[in-house]
Amino acid sequence: MSQSLTTDIHSVRVELEQTVKSIPDFPETGVIFRDLSPVWQNASLCEKSIVELASMVELDSGFAPDAVVGVESRGFIFGMPLALHWNVPFVPFRKPGKLPGTLFTESYQLEYGTAELQCQVDCLKPGMKVLIHDDVLATGGTALAANKLVELTGAETMGFAFVIELPQLQGRGRLDSSIHSLLTY
Repeated sequence: MSQSLTTDIHSVRVELEQTVKSIPDFPETGVIFRDLSPVWQNASLCEKSIVELASMVELDSGFAPDAVVGVESRGFIFGMPLALHWNVPFVPFRKPGKLPGTLFTESYQLEYGTAELQCQVDCLKPGMKVLIHDDVLATGGTALAANKLVELTGAETMGFAFVIELPQLQGRGRLDSSIHSLLTY
């Protein structure tokens, strides 16, 4: 990734808005699904989005994280490039049955049910400052579970980064750390 790439947040947001597809009545009637697949198919837009997210985090905190957590599965897509941008470890937080070894597990509520998230107990070192990344912030349940897992490892969440935030679902109000979103709907 080009560390010297400079972007304009406004132009990135406009391009994202033009690229994200809105799918009505998916996964159920009354819901508008924001499909990021077209974004992921555009390498230039992905790179600009990653640079903007990284810039937002650095401007807010004054420093880069010690590690990036990506939440399964779509949090892996930009999570790994964010970690590479800062040359820090990428740590996947996964659904049950995907990680070996001794694990921490956290249950949480989704918009459409319940789920669990897991991490290996030694995936982060105590005291590390961690950025949690996922593609969308909706109700905040997944992000809150990831935050609890970070705390169980002894590390500290320095903030959250999302491509899309859905403010009407009030997820932001459930999180205590800095929140960075490229788009809101």
